[in-house]
Amino acid sequence: MLGLLFMTKKKNRTLEETVVMIQQGDQSLLDDLISAYKPFIAKTVSSVCRRYIYETDDEFSIGLIAFHEAIEKYSTERGSSLLSFSEVIIKRRVIDYLRKQSKNQQQVSMDLTSDTLEEESSGTVIINEMSLDEYHKKNDEQLRKEEIIQFSALLSHFDLSFSDLVENSPKHADARKNAIMTAKLLVDHQELKELLFEKKRLPIKQLEKMVDVSRKTLERSRKYIIAVALILSSDYVYLKEYIKGVLET
Repeated sequence: MLGLLFMTKKKNRTLEETVVMIQQGDQSLLDDLISAYKPFIAKTVSSVCRRYIYETDDEFSIGLIAFHEAIEKYSTERGSSLLSFSEVIIKRRVIDYLRKQSKNQQQVSMDLTSDTLEEESSGTVIINEMSLDEYHKKNDEQLRKEEIIQFSALLSHFDLSFSDLVENSPKHADARKNAIMTAKLLVDHQELKELLFEKKRLPIKQLEKMVDVSRKTLERSRKYIIAVALILSSDYVYLKEYIKGVLET
């Protein structure tokens, strides 16, 4: 409700435009935005913790910090709304926090004396490592699905789909590595990166002068290179792991 109120007061400015102003240094807007979206933050954190989260909870503080991080990192080039992007960031940071806490608790449980262990029946909680692993796997799976949905939306802006990537992925490992290195070079070159996002196509003419592959090869791997460049330009944790895996094979 507060988020809607915030947007009503600023009805001539989109949420994403507000973020741009914050990124340019408007601290008062940042404070207003974070305050307005505390219910959204609490709801997102609660979905990970599977219990109601109060503003006094440590998990809520993690969510606040993550929302702030999302505001700082957000770019319209990501192809998603601020709220979709921030939801992913908040969930990742809270899960990281829970994992760290569970590891600490596991260490404490290992150091407990036998007398303390007998207290389990009276309420002492002993971490079930197997259930924790299962919990984290399910959360990872959910985040991976959300990341793929966001990436699919971004691909659509470039008239691409996942089926295109499957069909156009280089068949040989060396060719895939060369395509990834070409994409990395593109992303590291600000002018070429801007051309990619502005024109929604691969700047083959400029790349041809910078890489040791033929124009024909660039054109054949065009869709794959674009997809990898989009991944490298964004905060896609799981998709970046795929790229890392390809380079290490």
